[in-house]
Order: sequence, then structure tokens, then C-alpha cells
Amino acid sequence: MQLDTTNVVRVFLGVLLVVFGLNGFFGFIPLPIFEGQAAAFLSALAATGYMFPLIKFVEILSGVLLLTNRRVSLGLVLAMPVLVNIMAFHLFLSTSGVFVPVLMMASALYLIYERKGTFAALLA
Repeated sequence: MQLDTTNVVRVFLGVLLVVFGLNGFFGFIPLPIFEGQAAAFLSALAATGYMFPLIKFVEILSGVLLLTNRRVSLGLVLAMPVLVNIMAFHLFLSTSGVFVPVLMMASALYLIYERKGTFAALLA
């Protein structure tokens, strides 16, 4: 494997997606305590009984696709709705901890740009 920027960014994003996805199931990274609208939003997602496991499964799956360098474009398509919602959560409901989501979104956008030929049909 050639060590270039694209591969470094792909692995970086893949690791973050897998780690944060697994954390949703196993809780090895403590989460901050949210208040107000942020807490209400997270409580509503948890109350469905299926939304958090679905989101975390998609995070893990997209991260694994990026890490294995297989179906990277599919991994990015799967990750983007999750990343957009993480960004929106941190921009509108809880501005603490916005640095990591910004890095993740920037990484995903960089990878999409690097694979713009793959995504051209989606934007036509």
C-alpha cells in the first residue's frame, strides 16, 4: 500500500468511524452529559429502541469499508448522512466537542473529492 495523503485520510476516517461505532455498543469512551435540546434529541433517538444501534452499525460498516479499501465509495455514501447529523448536532445543539466531527467531515469531503469521478453520476 502506497503511503499517500488519500490513504492516510481514508484510514484515519475509517478508524474513527469504527471506534465511535463500537463505542455505541460497548461504551469504552465516556460521553459528556448533554443538557437541554441536545439531551432531548438523544433521548428521543434512544427511545425508539432501534435508531442508535442502526446508526452505530452504519458507522462500523462504513469504517470497515474504508479500512479494508473495499467499496470505499459505498462506505462514504453510507457515512455521509451520519456525519452530516453529527455535524448538525454539534453546530446547533451542543457546540462542545465539535473539533472531531469537523475533522471527520473534512476527511470525508476530501475523499469524495479525490473520488469525484465515482460520484459524478450522483450529481448529474
